[in-house]
Amino acid sequence: MRLIIISISLFSALYTLPVNGQMIDSFRLSPGVKITLDRPSRLKGTGPVQLIIYALPNGNSTEWAMGKKPVPGEDWHYDIQHIRAQTGFIRRQFRHKNFVVAYLENDLKSWPAWKKKHPDYSVIIPKLVDSLRSFFSRRKVEVHLNGHSGGGSFIFGYIGSVSKIPYYITRISFLDSDYGYTSEYTAKLVKWLLTDKKKNLTVFAYNDAEALYQGKRVVSDTGGTWFRSNLMMQHLSVYWQFVAHDRDSLIRYKSTTGRIQFLFKRNPDKGIYHTQQVERNGFIHSVLAGTRKEEKDYQYYGPRAYHPD
Repeated sequence: MRLIIISISLFSALYTLPVNGQMIDSFRLSPGVKITLDRPSRLKGTGPVQLIIYALPNGNSTEWAMGKKPVPGEDWHYDIQHIRAQTGFIRRQFRHKNFVVAYLENDLKSWPAWKKKHPDYSVIIPKLVDSLRSFFSRRKVEVHLNGHSGGGSFIFGYIGSVSKIPYYITRISFLDSDYGYTSEYTAKLVKWLLTDKKKNLTVFAYNDAEALYQGKRVVSDTGGTWFRSNLMMQHLSVYWQFVAHDRDSLIRYKSTTGRIQFLFKRNPDKGIYHTQQVERNGFIHSVLAGTRKEEKDYQYYGPRAYHPD
């Protein structure tokens, strides 16, 4: 087997930058993975680190995912996710907690393509997650697996590679990214959710089966997140009862305690709302859903609650 560099001590640093009380560290791993950590320059108290592992969408760079206030002539991708600004909002809601975001990018700009190129991903991905945890080895680390678009392929790559989802995975969020969901993942998700009432699952989707681009359908009836998310909810409905909350163009299905949520956006005008689900406070909601700060000072799919730098 080829050498897989995933020990933190073996990371090759690309840069470390202090930004407004945060540190932005960037590293490269073999094979073909770039990690960028957005972390507080100094951890608060003695509480756990909330490590959000954000697998990038297909075709996007870390800089685009982080986002910034665009200037005329700059690439439009800088203005469609704003994960860094949304992270700042989250940190202000829980000032006593230590939120760290690990952006995961690969050289192919596609996690499905990267997995195809590296058939031993079932070894690489869990070790990568463990290595990120070990960066904060002096603290308890609670891991949140998160991803947009093709980033969901990384999450499923992790779930499929472990015998059971570990206790330290406290939250899983699919931001319009569960294209790869099949029934083979159901048992692991159910067992993980049943082991601890503090585990949270949040799934976002819009009716992409109705979406048109230049008059042509974007996905088939069963190929998009609308179908896959409904299928996942159907499978989980055997174990949990979901209550529908219908508001504007959104239908929210919540379990009794709210720790499992499916957020579905209707699509009567046959538009494409893939990135808006992130941009319009979607990343914020993926972290705060089911907590006492859910929709406090923000609204999912409402106006931006954050201000890009």
